[in-house]
Amino acid sequence: MAIGAMIHTFTVQLADMDRGVYEELTLRVAKHPSETDAYMLTRVLAYCLEYTDGIGFSEGLSSTEEPAVVVRDLTGRITAWIEVGAPDAERMHYGSRLADRTVVYTHRAPAKVVAAWEGKRIHDADGIRVYGFDAGFIDAGTRVLERRNTATLTITEAQLYLDLNGTSLSSAVHEHRIG
Repeated sequence: MAIGAMIHTFTVQLADMDRGVYEELTLRVAKHPSETDAYMLTRVLAYCLEYTDGIGFSEGLSSTEEPAVVVRDLTGRITAWIEVGAPDAERMHYGSRLADRTVVYTHRAPAKVVAAWEGKRIHDADGIRVYGFDAGFIDAGTRVLERRNTATLTITEAQLYLDLNGTSLSSAVHEHRIG
């Protein structure tokens, strides 16, 4: 855990009908002082939307060798590199070379994130997916964040329904591709 990090707890009832994943998760999330609430909430959503055996949070913003969320197999090999925000092309190239699958979840305009990589060398760029949410969705979620959070997250037909601390929000999960 980073020095000065604030711990947030999320108790999540996850029902991902698109993937057949139904879990109750308790997540302890260390929020670095320079991390925004929007970044942290997007990181939690990425974890839930990608939930599988071997998933975990990395060391956070201070880790340059791992993404925000990582999936490892039983041997410790990285199978999914899951970035949050607006990573640079060099980082995407590095992650794509290490993992079988590389994705980005962003709280920013996905088209701008992808545009910043244009003309840059990224391994298997066609295989990378960038996911975003409806305008205002993440901002609305950050307004109701607390230190201890209770959430119900349902995903069906690429539509996300989130009840966060008694506030109901929804958004489509928009997929973007490079190129």
